[in-house]
Amino acid sequence: MNNSLSLKVPPTRWYDGLVQYQQQGMAHVLATVVAVNGSAPRELQSKMIVTLDACCDTLGGGSLEHDVTITARQLLNGELDPNESRGFKPLKEGKSEKAQAVRREAVYTKHYPLGAKLAQCCGGSVTVMFECFNVTPPMSLLVFGAGHVAAALMTILAELPCQVDWVDSRAEMFKGYLSADAGTADGQVTYQLPTHIRPHIDEDPVDFIQPFVTKSFKSASANASIKKGTQYFILVMTHDHSLDFDLVRATLDTYMKIDANVDTNSITNNVPNVSTSLLSSLPYLGCISSATKAKRFRDRLLQRDYNEQIVDKLTMPIGLKTGGKEPMAVAISIAAQVMQLYNDL
Repeated sequence: MNNSLSLKVPPTRWYDGLVQYQQQGMAHVLATVVAVNGSAPRELQSKMIVTLDACCDTLGGGSLEHDVTITARQLLNGELDPNESRGFKPLKEGKSEKAQAVRREAVYTKHYPLGAKLAQCCGGSVTVMFECFNVTPPMSLLVFGAGHVAAALMTILAELPCQVDWVDSRAEMFKGYLSADAGTADGQVTYQLPTHIRPHIDEDPVDFIQPFVTKSFKSASANASIKKGTQYFILVMTHDHSLDFDLVRATLDTYMKIDANVDTNSITNNVPNVSTSLLSSLPYLGCISSATKAKRFRDRLLQRDYNEQIVDKLTMPIGLKTGGKEPMAVAISIAAQVMQLYNDL
């Protein structure tokens, strides 16, 4: 299966888009006509969904919908100050990023005189309510392994706003999730999983690491003032200890490679020391293990000249100490730790 994430056509109806974007944790605005005076393109309570790069459904098209779309995206980007008494105004200088983020989580309305300002022949006016959702970046998880614990974890993640890429080299591990009509004309396979959980079958899972880490670093830089917790998580729980070690090593190698500002004078044993600011921007890396396996992994990494600073980015074993060794008990402990880190508790 191709490991690239293909772009999907936006849903046609607003309620389908609302479900999809809520499940995926994607930032979006629900725009609703809450008042109509005179003639208008759409009736009261008409709705559309606007994301940063897509729209679904319509409020009638034309200049009204064009302005609604622009306004929604400005709200998602935190570029407007809705506290002004006469509609939305550009953000004033000196407004803190924290205050900006708080405003984006509120509900706002904007009045549109259709004839006077928008040159639409309807001649009436409408008021549109803007509701922002998922402005805070959602959790994004890269999970390696589709065994019992991972399957139990997916049951939990299915109920949370997040984005999950679930990777295993064994196609049979996903057979239980195949839809009855799994075969499609374009050769794609469909699974009975929420749209925000994407299975991938790949003989070389390591290939997923660099794009994920790079994306996480860029996102952390862009949202540093809005999101303080951990957004990206790499969870290693395959059936093969050797593969687990290869995935851990590849992740730590990628952490060091993306540090573009390495101080060449601080290289020890040919391994660069990674800056504290960079380390705080990198994904959580956890590997399922016993205490014995954790010690073996750490010793092997240090023997290969990884410095302690970078090895300390590895959490082994993963999960909070909640007790219980059943797959669901372990999955609950992992999910709890992920939520704790995400919410910066």
